[in-house]
Parts: sequence; structure tokens; C-alpha cells
Amino acid sequence: MIWRTLVLSVLLVTAGCATQQDTRRSDGVTSEMQGDTARPGHATAGWVRSELYFGVGTEGDAATEINETRWRAFLDKEVTPRFPDGLTVFDAYGQWLFRGQGKAEPERLKSKVLVILHEDTPQRRADIEAIRLAWKQATHHQSVLWSQQPVQVSF
Repeated sequence: MIWRTLVLSVLLVTAGCATQQDTRRSDGVTSEMQGDTARPGHATAGWVRSELYFGVGTEGDAATEINETRWRAFLDKEVTPRFPDGLTVFDAYGQWLFRGQGKAEPERLKSKVLVILHEDTPQRRADIEAIRLAWKQATHHQSVLWSQQPVQVSF
């Protein structure tokens, strides 16, 4: 019984003496993130994740569904010049009720979700607003939902 207590005590004491494992591989590369001035290896605050929700189905005065060619042309003309560093697009499905129209049935529409990670500056916010306005003018759609949240990014 004394032996068991002694061995258990030694194990507990030595467990507290563990050192941090070396993260270098045999080729000298570490698992630490590396970066440069434009793409820091550490998480950077002051950025936001903007999500824009575009209807690409038939809505209101829009006579036709927005096909992939028209969507791509819009990205090339309105989005990419403002955010050339990158973006992500998801196909989605959306539904909502138009307020004040007394309809019990929701509008249902094929959608695109555009995700852009960008610095939180007045210029970037103006760029997002310009994209929203351009879509509404080009398609006669009522709105483009804009959701944003603060993020930390690392490249």
C-alpha cells in the first residue's frame, strides 16, 4: 500500500514537470504561422466579415431570373474591382415576407451569398454600399441584405 502511494505521488509530481513540445519538424519548419506586411501571420483585428444576400430568381418587376452569366458579369464589373484581393460566393435559397402587402405567403427566391473579409474603414463600407445600389439598379430588386460582424483574420 505504501509503495502504491509513493509511485502515485512520483507520477503526479513528474507530470507537472512536462515541458512544451518542440513544434519543429525534422526539416526545420515550425507550425507557427508566418506572414508578411500585407498578409500577417497573426490574427489582426479591425476587420469585418460582410455578407451580402442577392436574389437571383424572379422578384417583383424583374422579368427574368438572373443566370450565371449575368451574375458573373456583375461580379466582374461591380465587385471584383472594389475587392480584388478575394471573395467567396455561395448558392443559397431565401424567403421573406414583403411588409405592408398583406401577403401570407413568403416570397421564395434563389439567392447568392457574397462573403468579403475586409478592413473596417469608411471606404470599404462605401464600396459595399455601392455594390448593393448597383445590384438594385441593374435588377430592379427591392433590397440586398447586408450582414456584418467583426472578425480576426490571418493569412
